[in-house]
Amino acid sequence: MINMLKKIISGGQTGADRAALDVAIKFNIEHGGWIPKGRITEQGPLPMKYQLIEMNTMDYKERTKQNIMDSNGTLIISRGELTGGSRLTHNFAKLVGRPNCYIDLLNTEEFEAAIFLKSFLLENNIQILNVAGPRLSRHPWIYKDVKIILEVMLYLMFLDTQKARELKKYVPEVFVKEDFPETIEEAIGLLCYDLPLKTKTFIAKLEPWNIHMAYFTMMEYVRHRLGFDTENQELLKDCSSKTGDTCSIEDAVMEILKHLKKELETNHILRVVK
Repeated sequence: MINMLKKIISGGQTGADRAALDVAIKFNIEHGGWIPKGRITEQGPLPMKYQLIEMNTMDYKERTKQNIMDSNGTLIISRGELTGGSRLTHNFAKLVGRPNCYIDLLNTEEFEAAIFLKSFLLENNIQILNVAGPRLSRHPWIYKDVKIILEVMLYLMFLDTQKARELKKYVPEVFVKEDFPETIEEAIGLLCYDLPLKTKTFIAKLEPWNIHMAYFTMMEYVRHRLGFDTENQELLKDCSSKTGDTCSIEDAVMEILKHLKKELETNHILRVVK
């Protein structure tokens, strides 16, 4: 990745934990962490797509402590006073002298929180970030909050690079089209037809963990070109069916870019014949 963040871990619980893992998966960032025996969460066993390691105990406290010890620093997000596992996380991190960034969203806006988080990562050289916060049943909005904060932080990291300014040349003009694609396959066909060779080669050559460069550079272009600005519901439904989860427009753009990259890798990467 462009920034120093290499891995995101959490305890796998619903809410804040799950949002962190989903952001990591979306951006091809390595993810992991420890989870109680049986992969237990309040909604049942954690799906196997999340690469967490089971503890030998069902005690949530032990997994909380282990994730703190296995990371370079911990982000704790809440709305109001810390309780339960979030309070334990904060106290234990201070006890063992591990860096922690506590953000109360009753006092801090999401964009400001992303700025704080970015500074925390840079100042403490965080490569493995542990994320904690309330479960979904206690704070139904926390999943969205954490997801927004992490994604904005990654965008701010991206903007700090010289590469961000150079990549503008890869964004083509947007042409109006009345009939928008309804499937990922149709969307990829349309983009392959429209995109100039330099843009297709750029996407093809990206390392998997650098897919965010295409995402942040081309987000607005793809949104408009594929009709997401007018809520192309058929394409959103197809993206959701491919991921197994309900997609936001932003998540759908990333899913399409990942499929587009796989398509372009077959014939837009220069191969050296020895």
